[in-house]
Amino acid sequence: MNSPSATLSSASQPENTRFGSGQAVKRLEDQQLLIGAGLYTNDVALPDQTHLVFLRSPYPHAKIKSIDATVAKGMPGVRGVFTGADLQAAGVKPMARAMNFKRADGSPLSSTTRYPLATDTVRFVGEPVAAVVADTEMQARDAAEALQIDFEALPSATQLSDALAPNAPLFTDAPDNIVAETRYGDAAATQRAFDQAAHVVHLDIVNQRVAALSIEPRSVLAYPDNGRLTIRMSSQMPTGVRNTVSDLIGLDKEKIRVIVGDVGGGFGMKTGAYAEDVVTAFCAHTLARPVKWIADRSEEFLSSSHGRDIQTKASLALAQDGKIVGLRIETLANVGAYPTMTGLAIQMLIGPWVQSSVYDIQTIDYHFTGVMTHTASTGAYRGAGRPEAIYNMERLMDEAARVSGIDRIELRRKNFVKPEQMPYKNPMGQVYDTGAFEMIMNEALEAADWQGFAKREAASKAQGLWRGLGIATFLEWTGGNALEENVQVQILADGMIEVASAVNAMGQGIATSLAQLVVDVFGVDISQVRVVLGDTDRANGFGSAGSRSLFTGGSAMRVGAEKTLDKARDLAGQALEASPADLTYQGGKFSVKGTDLQISLADLAKRQPDARIEVQSSTTASGPTWPNGCHICEIELNPQTGETKVVSYTSMNDAGRIVNPMIVEGQLDGGAVQGLGQALLEGLVYDAESGQLVTGSLMDYAAPRADIMPQMFHTLTNQTVPSTNNVLGVKGVGELGTIGATPCVVNAVADAFARNGRGPQASKIQMPMTPFRLWEQLQGL
Repeated sequence: MNSPSATLSSASQPENTRFGSGQAVKRLEDQQLLIGAGLYTNDVALPDQTHLVFLRSPYPHAKIKSIDATVAKGMPGVRGVFTGADLQAAGVKPMARAMNFKRADGSPLSSTTRYPLATDTVRFVGEPVAAVVADTEMQARDAAEALQIDFEALPSATQLSDALAPNAPLFTDAPDNIVAETRYGDAAATQRAFDQAAHVVHLDIVNQRVAALSIEPRSVLAYPDNGRLTIRMSSQMPTGVRNTVSDLIGLDKEKIRVIVGDVGGGFGMKTGAYAEDVVTAFCAHTLARPVKWIADRSEEFLSSSHGRDIQTKASLALAQDGKIVGLRIETLANVGAYPTMTGLAIQMLIGPWVQSSVYDIQTIDYHFTGVMTHTASTGAYRGAGRPEAIYNMERLMDEAARVSGIDRIELRRKNFVKPEQMPYKNPMGQVYDTGAFEMIMNEALEAADWQGFAKREAASKAQGLWRGLGIATFLEWTGGNALEENVQVQILADGMIEVASAVNAMGQGIATSLAQLVVDVFGVDISQVRVVLGDTDRANGFGSAGSRSLFTGGSAMRVGAEKTLDKARDLAGQALEASPADLTYQGGKFSVKGTDLQISLADLAKRQPDARIEVQSSTTASGPTWPNGCHICEIELNPQTGETKVVSYTSMNDAGRIVNPMIVEGQLDGGAVQGLGQALLEGLVYDAESGQLVTGSLMDYAAPRADIMPQMFHTLTNQTVPSTNNVLGVKGVGELGTIGATPCVVNAVADAFARNGRGPQASKIQMPMTPFRLWEQLQGL
């Protein structure tokens, strides 16, 4: 316990100590939400507002022979009915196609063209076919049901095996449904390494398709606004949406404003513009009236971007002493009916960047293949490629320990990249600036009482339960390769410091962290800082994705605030007729050394022509950040029923310098729950015969629940290894928990199998590890 003399009271503590970085400041965003005063898109209602409803395809693959909207157009309240042909006639362009990858023979990638509303063919259940705008939502729904559409059903393939079969229905003129392929490494050298290896491990691994399942669905309200089009919506990337809408419907960017208020979760699913966003904007522009579209939960399951969905053959070659000498990965990625640049890059580029993880591996043979199926497109979901890659690697490491007989902790020690190797270039050419992976693992082992597991296992066995011990040591890449960020900093005449950034809030607390960084520079109370996010009239940039918000946006905020204070110092020197070098600054006031002359920031701002001091600033990080961690969990498995319970979860996380410990812990724990969800429960399933999504509601899709969590997460952080790639030394942390949790839990179940004489079955475990699936394995079925 601290002695009273060692701790300042809040009253005597300087503001930048009480509210600046490093402190667990309560989130500024929460008060409004807790009292029900948040402002989500659906909270806004405008005069003459109309409602849009989509009619969607009931078929996974079909020709649209005709659409008769005569009855629908004449129904009460209907303001417009729009089809794909209508949008084409109005000059609306198709959605952007993925372009930067090639097929195996070097030819351009093979991909379908997607229109905001389907034109002649639908390619997945839930694809929008027509849009109805009416005065009320019910009127729009009634009119949508009155549309007469003649479909001609066609053969479909929702499973990878069916899409790759010789007789598969083809999406394009190509001879198969392969979109593109990427290969990395040296296949011949890797084969030699496997031929000479003392130990070889092979695993077939499935990373199932999952839903982001944000509490707030996709939501759009578009309306004419003094000669412009304003789009209020739930998004992670306002600028990206503005640019896409501008391009597709033919409006100048300056004529479009995107506003994002409170966002009820994104998890990567709300990056960029969807077809529905473009259609809503088009309808508002065409009808010159406000148009609102709020997705229902069924629409979210059917047509929002899905995550994961890959099948991998993973192999590891080791020398006699356990040193890894070769890594081979062969992955098929189900990218849906309309491959996107994001969806392809996640599986064919970003995942491979981290595939070797924290281990010193240079001999690799990677082969990634993107395949079209009659399903919704895949895209970003918390971790986006990194969870899949780390899951492959950590499953291989534990299986290698079982096959070789080498202790899994020692196996990891043997292969870690060492601190003295930093900066370290991995086999994909990615450079880790810093990392102390063995130290992080050692701290996690101690915190989890790894050595005391035998006693806990015996206690579980006495209750008829199998106890398993899982570990994952890993890193991730953050930044989205968008390393520049812009900020606007203003000192206003009322003393407020208003800052605007293009990074975006989506429940992660970024506004609070940015405000803390401003407090660091200006030394004022945090109540004097106002953070403006989600408005393309104030700031434009990449947005929030890839755990980039703090290390890019935060770094830009720090630099911009410092530039603004420097500008204010020069202005204060003029006002006080003193050299800036003779001024001291503290708590919002400049003073001339040795005198009683002083001026506040507010008074200084009042003297300016616009009654404000303003700086526009841009800052670029020198590279991505590489947060890393060691996660350890224990599970109890009932061998009679297959039921699994996570009974403890300990993690040590290298997040670099931490601005707000409470927010970081929340991000890590929330991410871990999503990782547990994929490991134990979740899975989007399409019926192979009908092409229907059979997990299209919360009655059928098993979302993560509070009862899958351990009673308490033991979440720890280490700040002794800051990043050297940004001025703050921070590392992105929003996805780290998800990446570590999934392999950690699956490895714990595999360990329980192996400890109880089921070692050969441990390698066959697949997610989600539902009680029924585990029971089947235990029965040898």
